[in-house]
Amino acid sequence: MKVGILAGGIGSRLAEETVIKPKPMVEIGGRPILWHIMMHYSTYGHKEFVVALGYKGEYIKRYMADYCSLSSDLRISLKDGHIQPHHNGNGNSTREDWEVDLIDTGLPTNTGGRIKRLKPYMGNSTFMLTWGDGVSNINLNELLKFHRSHGKLATVTAVRPPARYGRLEIESNKVTRFDEKPLEGEAWINGAFFVLEPAIFDYIEGDATQFEHEPLENLARDGELMAFQHHGFWQCMDTIREKTRLEHLWESGDAPWKVWR
Repeated sequence: MKVGILAGGIGSRLAEETVIKPKPMVEIGGRPILWHIMMHYSTYGHKEFVVALGYKGEYIKRYMADYCSLSSDLRISLKDGHIQPHHNGNGNSTREDWEVDLIDTGLPTNTGGRIKRLKPYMGNSTFMLTWGDGVSNINLNELLKFHRSHGKLATVTAVRPPARYGRLEIESNKVTRFDEKPLEGEAWINGAFFVLEPAIFDYIEGDATQFEHEPLENLARDGELMAFQHHGFWQCMDTIREKTRLEHLWESGDAPWKVWR
């Protein structure tokens, strides 16, 4: 099954990093968060990716083009410029069996417009879609099973994100419970990790359309949007604070989204 990844946003709240690279290329543990997302999908057997590029898309193209070289021990002939990865079992050679389409979807294009521009590359069958800035330990097999069970056009993963502030429970002015940044907030929100049918493209007008507004609102109005409630780990990376949290989890050896071995 093909997986669409939106990787074209500017990421202004990570300006310290995104002034030179797109947000999906901001690194966690020495690897772009885009790589972490793709590793998650490939662990469940989904290895055909269609990546929607925009802001500094050439950075992602360059990374993918150089990926095999950057991940392998190499033999280089300075005479003719030939570069060959070592495959003798003694060197470091990492080569994921992915197929990746890198599609320029325009700099100012909104999320819905980026999705619509991927239509020629997704085929006429069910596909998955996510944003290029969030990780989770969601079981993609269960997500797909849920989608196929209800027969609607769209499934969105609903998550409860970590709270930004400490939570107080108060009765008669008395604090009965205090949680410093509880693991789950109070409301379910859009955690991306969609499963979609091709008919959803009809809900998107063009480049200016924001997928989170009219398309999802109208899918919900028509009874075609279902929610897969994920109770496990989920974290987006919108700010330096969130990047630091993900980095600490990775460095601790206890990154919940690392479902691969």
